[in-house]
Amino acid sequence: MNMDGFSFGNRPKTLSEVAHRAGTGEQDFGLAIREFLDSFYLNPRSRDEALRERPRRIDAFHDAYLAAVGEHLARSYHLDVPAWTDDHGNGLHEPYFAGGLESLKAILFAESPLAFRRRLLFVSRNALTRASMLAGSETSAPEA
Repeated sequence: MNMDGFSFGNRPKTLSEVAHRAGTGEQDFGLAIREFLDSFYLNPRSRDEALRERPRRIDAFHDAYLAAVGEHLARSYHLDVPAWTDDHGNGLHEPYFAGGLESLKAILFAESPLAFRRRLLFVSRNALTRASMLAGSETSAPEA
């Protein structure tokens, strides 16, 4: 059990852990991110630490996604934006649109949070939403 009262077993608690697990094939990237987000939302006192360490490099897409997540969560929860997000994950040369449907591109282009858009990642405004956000919220919901 951690200091905030929630037990997570072996879930990644930092973005660096997500990168390590995905990079070594220990865990699927999508699953690791979702588990990280649950840990992040349910442990408000550990949020700064969860974003602090620079993740290892994986590939252009995953590096961009990790940097976008780190920047977006920091801004949303009024934390210091980790310095590593400025130069980590800037290697995408083609835009990525979540969902893969042509009909969604305009919506994703409009909704995508700035931290994602500036890295050519176009996701829904609630891409990082998890049910755990409400359960662990000591403060108001994050800003979009």
